This record gives sequence, C-alpha cells and structure tokens, in this order.
Amino acid sequence: MQRIQLIEGDVWGHRKDINEYYRIPSSIIEEIKELKIEGKSTEAIEEKVSRESKLNPEMVAYILRKDVIA
Repeated sequence: MQRIQLIEGDVWGHRKDINEYYRIPSSIIEEIKELKIEGKSTEAIEEKVSRESKLNPEMVAYILRKDVIA
C-alpha cells in the first residue's frame, strides 16, 4: 500500500454496533478524587488510573481537567 495517510478524528462508517458514548464508572471518578486529595501528581494519577481501569491516559487527564474533579 502506498500513499496512506492517517487522519485523527471521528470515523463514521457502516458499523452500527459501536456505542457512540462511554460512561465512566463513578468508582473511577472517586478514585481520581481521592488521589488528587492525597496530593498525587497529575502524571502519577494518570498512570495509576489508566493502568488499573484500562482507560486511556489522555482520558484520565481530561477527567482531571473537568469541573467534576474540583
């Protein structure tokens, strides 16, 4: 294959069995809150939570930035 280009973004196709949304379990949110209260660094929280929950580290970082985690 030649001249293949990867483009970041949403891909819409024929698959209808893929859920458009994913709900983050409240237990993960609570764990992030507890780690933040304990004074853990953002990087440490991202690493620990992503390893234990199989969430993408970027998703954990997004959760940390949102107002949900105050």
